[in-house]
Amino acid sequence: MILEVAILDVIPGQEREFQAAFTRASSIIASVKGYVSHQLQRCLETRNRYILLVHWETREAHTLGFRGSEEYQQETFTSFPRSIPNG
Repeated sequence: MILEVAILDVIPGQEREFQAAFTRASSIIASVKGYVSHQLQRCLETRNRYILLVHWETREAHTLGFRGSEEYQQETFTSFPRSIPNG
């Protein structure tokens, strides 16, 4: 099993928009072959920072299945109100 960890810094003041967009995107993530589970956690110290944890069966499920999917390339993921992820 693979654990993907993404640190997402949201543009300050757009946290609600990000959460709404992520709620819509969650079903797309969950539909990818090799998906196991995910959770989004908000940082207590930095209120516009989120940590996304996604469990995948294999690395390829994430890199090819999800990142390579048409849905990932669509606006659902590319238009999140956030800055570039750290790391």
